[in-house]
Amino acid sequence: MLEDDFGRAVSGIRVSLTDRCNFDCVYCHNEGLGDTRGPMEPADDEMTADEVVRLLEVASEFDVEAVKFTGGEPMLRDDLEEIVARTPDSMEVSMTTNGTYLPGRAEDLVEAGLERVNVSQDALDPEDFAAVTKSGAYDKVLEGVDAALDAGLAPVKLNMVVFEHTKGYVADMVDHVAENDGLQLQLIEYMPELAGRPEWNVDIQRVHDWLEDVADRVERREMHDRRRYWVNGGMVEIVDPVENPSFCANCGRVRVTHEGYLKGCLNRNDDLVSMGEMTKPEIREAFRDVVANRVPYYGEYLVRNDDGEWELNEEYLA
Repeated sequence: MLEDDFGRAVSGIRVSLTDRCNFDCVYCHNEGLGDTRGPMEPADDEMTADEVVRLLEVASEFDVEAVKFTGGEPMLRDDLEEIVARTPDSMEVSMTTNGTYLPGRAEDLVEAGLERVNVSQDALDPEDFAAVTKSGAYDKVLEGVDAALDAGLAPVKLNMVVFEHTKGYVADMVDHVAENDGLQLQLIEYMPELAGRPEWNVDIQRVHDWLEDVADRVERREMHDRRRYWVNGGMVEIVDPVENPSFCANCGRVRVTHEGYLKGCLNRNDDLVSMGEMTKPEIREAFRDVVANRVPYYGEYLVRNDDGEWELNEEYLA
């Protein structure tokens, strides 16, 4: 595996297959690129299936062990099953989706090699869900979760971004995963640095404290120093990069934009590395470059100023 200057081995890659999405979530940052979503029709700037596979073949040469397909909404790609099937056998394949296209396709994706799925679900009430996602597809998401479970993708991890609009739904979502076999919950800290609207921010430590009180047991994962809470048999995990200094320090992922740029961190867009015409030599060179240019983020690359706001560490601005 390639290691960056901070001793972090790159073991995973997140590949955005499109910036198109059938939802318009109010918190969306589109894999750190901001709201770049355009028309729903396939765009010429999206990587082709051949280009995605070529990239993954190079990543496997560097012993990258896992790929997660993201978007936008990755299931808007009609060739998703082909991409999954052609992913190198050495790589674990997972996907993050809003779930609306899983009915009718989940079984084919599993047959192609999909092993895990995260489904975005921010509320258990259709009206509340619509307010956050700007979508009337609540029932379709529930069908998608069931389709994933029926296809053998358990446990299905539900993603919920915790911010002003959703904080009141956390307890219900915790109960929901406890009451339904095959579901887990991933609570994701809202990051105003990417999504804007700092007034929507919620102190994620308060969520940790509440879960500590109600949990039957608590585990600590080595990856990103995450905590797992077991509540009435259900598993809840918090993704909290902002106030968790170990999160970025233990990150072993690089990312790829739908247009074919490598980036070393979700939170940065000043480090985009083009893979050119995406020949294997160009991809190898770009991969080495992006790993060599990785920096820590919160607490190191980003530091608090006297006003408590995040700003770039001048050390990295040469």
